[in-house]
Amino acid sequence: MRLRHTDGSTVHLAYCTNVHPAETLDGIVTQLSDYAEPVRRRLGADRLGVGLWLPADTAAQLAADPASVARLRRELDERGLETFTLNGFPYRGFHAPVVKRAVYVPDWSEPARLDYTLNLARVLAGLLPEDAVRGSVSTLPLAWRTAWSGVQRAAAARQLHELALGLKRLEQETGRVVRVAVEPEPGCLAETTEQALDVLAGTDRDWIGLCLDSCHLAVAHEDPADAVARLLDAGVAVVKLQASAALSAAQPADPLVREALLPFAEPRFLHQTREPGPDGVLLGADDLGPALAGALPGREPWRIHYHVPLHQQPEPPLSSTTEVLRETLAQLFGGPRALTDHIEVETYTWSVLPDDRRPDRAGDLAAGLAAEIDWTRRELLALGLRDDGGAGTAPPGPTYTPAPAP
Repeated sequence: MRLRHTDGSTVHLAYCTNVHPAETLDGIVTQLSDYAEPVRRRLGADRLGVGLWLPADTAAQLAADPASVARLRRELDERGLETFTLNGFPYRGFHAPVVKRAVYVPDWSEPARLDYTLNLARVLAGLLPEDAVRGSVSTLPLAWRTAWSGVQRAAAARQLHELALGLKRLEQETGRVVRVAVEPEPGCLAETTEQALDVLAGTDRDWIGLCLDSCHLAVAHEDPADAVARLLDAGVAVVKLQASAALSAAQPADPLVREALLPFAEPRFLHQTREPGPDGVLLGADDLGPALAGALPGREPWRIHYHVPLHQQPEPPLSSTTEVLRETLAQLFGGPRALTDHIEVETYTWSVLPDDRRPDRAGDLAAGLAAEIDWTRRELLALGLRDDGGAGTAPPGPTYTPAPAP
């Protein structure tokens, strides 16, 4: 889906397919038919963006076989889909029974992470629409914060240098520009945009910039206006926005609130939790379970790294940080020029939502994804953007509405 900013530039909008578990090329093609195409139809759109997640083995297969890339592009075209961005954060096994910290492996000190990212860039160069100015690949902010030595930091710096050289060679070979976006995340070496600037120090900013994830921004209690201004002042590009919202609990010490939070403490993904502490210090727990078990005092509101659907608030007494997402959109698109041109709706947690919130059928999930995209599109239209071909004029189909809590 494409929108036009008042500055005349095209803004691409997609949803991220890491919400789906397929890890083979055939499985990825099937998920395009089962989910992405139905989402497009529900939106009444002629064309829909999909931010593909390609695990390492599939990315390597595609990078080595242009015919397979051409096949994937045909499959996209036939379904009215297009790809301008890839999610290169999870390496593989993103829907394993337990993911947690495994999602940060391999880190940027390891050659496998460089190889994977360059493979993704090569694949994306073959998938980009002919009229797309560039492509983007998001990646982790070097590593999880613990056990990070000076040797690893030096190795990561060398690999980021090799990454920039590889992206430049790719443009020379293919004529397509692909940039990589480092994505700050709670618990990592770069949790905030300020820390990300340190991670990016010395990198080639023509090729490597930042991925702003509005859920992560909220959990880190960053103000979107301050974060965007900091990046502009430093000359670091917002290569990509991941439109997402965090789970929020205003009174985490309340027994009813804690009871409401319990179903969100699920075993697959890591749900880093943050609470304002004395003197502006942010208190943290690496997962929601430990936070509930006493790792955080619960005297101030919690923000939890749990991506919740954008178009609907959790049942009270919980809420979400959609206001942070709204402000982030306003900072990036509400001014005289667009500060990025890639938006990826990334709610990957649909399959682990509490039972009474979880879609049981493919059609329910497609309806929910369509509702999230439509919510984002409407927010952008309210900022003055307009539909730019492929958005359609029909209203979205029925949206997924969760059953009331028992």
